[in-house]
Amino acid sequence: MTVERKRTAQATNDLIRHDEDGGGEEMLRGGWYTTVELAQRLGVDASTVRRWRTARPAQGPPFVRLSSRLTLYSAQDVQRWLKSRRVDPGTAA
Repeated sequence: MTVERKRTAQATNDLIRHDEDGGGEEMLRGGWYTTVELAQRLGVDASTVRRWRTARPAQGPPFVRLSSRLTLYSAQDVQRWLKSRRVDPGTAA
């Protein structure tokens, strides 16, 4: 397990333990990506994902900044974001 993956797992566990209202439990168990992992999944460079995040207005999928060094992306949010950007050539004008 990489150092980044260990940090992500620990941060997720901390969030689950501190989920006071119970509403975020489903989201917390849905899986998370770091910036590097998301970039790999999308086939882009990590700098592209960082640029999306820091653009004004922000672009890309929603994110959670846990610290200045760790930003996470919910797998559920990434799926919704990708679906919202999907273009069906048969219906595109």
